[in-house]
Amino acid sequence: MDKITDILPHRYPFLMVDGIISKGEKEIVAFKNVSYNEPQFQGHFPDNPIMPGVLILEGMAQAAGLITLVPGKTPLFVGADKVRFRRPVRPGDRLIYEVKIVGEHLGMISAECVAKVDDKICATATLLLGMEK
Repeated sequence: MDKITDILPHRYPFLMVDGIISKGEKEIVAFKNVSYNEPQFQGHFPDNPIMPGVLILEGMAQAAGLITLVPGKTPLFVGADKVRFRRPVRPGDRLIYEVKIVGEHLGMISAECVAKVDDKICATATLLLGMEK
């Protein structure tokens, strides 16, 4: 399988997917190893580091982008619905993204996403992605 950076245009510190566990035509399970040295933990929060929810959401969108790859086009995160954050993600956690494509219409893709740590749900969302032309 191609390296993540061969598929996604993101780079450190904004690359939120470290690897792919499994991938099908309409689903993917990917992961991010959350480490103490990531820049967001300097301010969120220094004495109680918690991964910002927006970065968890971005990680789910990046994982979805890995499914929807069209050669020469960049997957774009265009919307989010039903976003819920249920438990914190902390340095040292392995964040697992489970993403399933549930709809396609007019070049847009709808994906149901779940982010987990140790099989416990941390966040859920329905994301909308499009392709850059």
